[in-house]
Parts: sequence; C-alpha cells; structure tokens
Amino acid sequence: MTERTIIIADDHPLFRGALRQAVSGMEGHQTIVEAGDFETARRVAAHHPEADVMLLDLAMPGVSGFSGLMSLRAEFAHLPIVIVSATDDPTTIRRSIELGASGFISKSSGIDDIRAGIQAVLEGDVWTPRSYHGGQEHDPDVADLINRLRTLTPQQSRVLGMLGEGLLNKQIAYELGVSEATIKAHVSAILLKLKVDSRTQAVIQLGKINMAMVA
Repeated sequence: MTERTIIIADDHPLFRGALRQAVSGMEGHQTIVEAGDFETARRVAAHHPEADVMLLDLAMPGVSGFSGLMSLRAEFAHLPIVIVSATDDPTTIRRSIELGASGFISKSSGIDDIRAGIQAVLEGDVWTPRSYHGGQEHDPDVADLINRLRTLTPQQSRVLGMLGEGLLNKQIAYELGVSEATIKAHVSAILLKLKVDSRTQAVIQLGKINMAMVA
C-alpha cells in the first residue's frame, strides 16, 4: 500500500478540514500534518523531510504573498509545493508556477479536482486549473524581477518577506535567532540582487509581484 506524508498549510481550520477530507479519500495511506501559519509550515517541513507534497495557502500569518513560496522553495528544494488559493486569476497562477510551485489549485475547486491536482503532482506533473491556458509574463520588468528573486538564498527570501511585513532589522534578527549585523548583511545582498538602493525600494519590488493577488 502506498504511504505518503502530506503537509497542509492554511490558516483557516475549516479549509484545512476540507483539504484533509480530500486527501484522506485518496488511494493508499496518507499521513497528514497541518500548519496554521507560515513559521509552523516551515518548521513542519524541516521536521518531515520525507514529506511528499505541501499544500500551501499564499495568504497566511507570518508571510507576504509569494515570499513564502519563494522561501520554502529555496529551503526545501526537494519538496513539491502546490499553491491552494482563493485568488486564482491567470497572473497569480502563472507567477506561482514561475516561482517554483509544482501546481495550483483554486479554493473554489470541487473535491475531485483537488484530489486530481494532488495526485498529478505526486506523479511528477505540474497541475493548473483547466481554465488556465498558460502564457508569458506580460510585463518585462516583472519577468526580470522574478528572475532576480530566484537568485535569493533561502534566508534572504525570508528576510525579504519580513521586510515586506514591515519588520525592522532588530525584529528580524530576533525572529531568526541571528545578530542584527547578519540581517544587515542579508539586506545589503538583497538590495544588490534586486538592483535597488534601499529596503523601501526592495519592498516596492516585492509588491509588484504580489499585486495580482490584491487586484
């Protein structure tokens, strides 16, 4: 019998329950691990290196839009991540895939589609809603920005996400358990990679990626 470990990361208990029901109805034995915020999701992924897939909500406490996906994708390169989101416009789907997601499932999907999407990713495919027809990023500046964001290390991605949350260097250092000098070094590296001159400009750049989610 097939045994799998599936991480469900969503801050809404009712939707975690719906995903748990979908996963439980799949063939084989599923071990389900849940997380209600981003930091717990990251910790769970670290504690379960055997996990087969993570179902990740883009909007959770402790993370700003795509920065969570970027951070997890960089830190856990082996772990397929499926975005499960209520924001399911073509731009959000495309950027999710471009930033490393193995699939995208709309929260409006029926239980059969949710199962089909998870199964497809488990089999090594990339899953997107049937209504999504792909295409390229229309904004060349955003396409360039996505390529630059891909060069960030896992820690730099986390720091950028925290900058997006409005945290100061001292607060970020406390949250990550490192020195403030280390955070300053990360911020300097982020500015260099994003080709900007200040942390404010870096946050503005991150906002360009997340804009589709709030449109």
